[in-house]
Amino acid sequence: MEEREEFLQTICEGHPIELVLSSPVHKQQEVQKIMIRLIRGRHGLHYQLEKFTRQQAFHMNIADTDLYAGLMEYFGTQFLQLNAWTKDWEYRGKITKKGKFLHNRQAHDRILQIRQGNNREKQYCIPEGTIVPPLIDMGIFSKDGKVVQSKYDKYRQINRFLEVVDDVLHVLPKDEIHVVDFGCGKSYLTFLLYYYLVEVKQMNVTITGLDLKETVIEECRRTAEKYHYENLHFQHGDIHSYQTDQPIDMVISLHACDTATDYALYHAINRQAKVILSVPCCQHECNQQLQSERLAIFSRYGIIKERTAALMTDAIRGNLLEYCGYKTQLLEFIDMEHSPKNILIRAIKTQVPQRRAEQARKEVEELMETFHLKPTLYQLLLGEEA
Repeated sequence: MEEREEFLQTICEGHPIELVLSSPVHKQQEVQKIMIRLIRGRHGLHYQLEKFTRQQAFHMNIADTDLYAGLMEYFGTQFLQLNAWTKDWEYRGKITKKGKFLHNRQAHDRILQIRQGNNREKQYCIPEGTIVPPLIDMGIFSKDGKVVQSKYDKYRQINRFLEVVDDVLHVLPKDEIHVVDFGCGKSYLTFLLYYYLVEVKQMNVTITGLDLKETVIEECRRTAEKYHYENLHFQHGDIHSYQTDQPIDMVISLHACDTATDYALYHAINRQAKVILSVPCCQHECNQQLQSERLAIFSRYGIIKERTAALMTDAIRGNLLEYCGYKTQLLEFIDMEHSPKNILIRAIKTQVPQRRAEQARKEVEELMETFHLKPTLYQLLLGEEA
């Protein structure tokens, strides 16, 4: 048996609690790191494998008996370094650039715990049992703060959104934060965002909701007064006409229809918003334009064309945000079974390397050329230049 195989077999026989595969063979490969952890689930112990790309993380469960096969698949072919921890030992394996295999073992004093799986009680941003007037009025909470059984999916969706917000609070100003919600509609999430930031996190936040429907805005104003949300304001108008003397720290655009999302992103970019959170809704523009001489298969079948156009639309938006200096992630917002429109765009203003920014733009332009696309956000940002 080869030395590498013996090393991996020894690790597996020791029932490791945590493993890390790093140092990718190819710097440009999609998966940059893999972490494997021992998890206690409802059906016993198993390993959870987490793949990290530059923008996302993917999870999958593997059986204890599959650990060796998994390590053989990745170590030496995709990654050059392996660290593994059992209760008492740390194993280190490394393959040099010349192909030499080095390994050792040493005692460690790390406190390693077997993690709890999905049967662990979820810690929500707004825990059940809290009296939250907007949730009660929405019918998600009962008057005593209990989740209505038929509304659990909506309750989880709300908390998922607040978790995404919570992850970006560290990049926002410490003294005062200004948030604009473009296309706020009835503002269910806007009210809950205000509640979470002001009453739970005790932050100094002003939120402005903007929508084209005047009757909806009037209703939102009355509701804000009812809850005594003094720094939650609503305005009637569209994105183009919106003016403010205040800086915009965060822009939210949830389910803005078709190109309205593009105008919201464009406004956020122009105002140098530090954080952008967008959940696109219907995406008709690329669907109407999409065609290709070389890749006609993507436009031949209606449902494939629709889904391809939707994915292309958000991929283009993500790349253009990168081009404009935003670290961008496309996250799963809710389970696919609840809605096919389950992508959330999260962008944080940062220093994107010039090479990466230009590559992002180039990828968009190649996609546009291949499928004869003229996306609105590109035209707004680069139309005259192009």
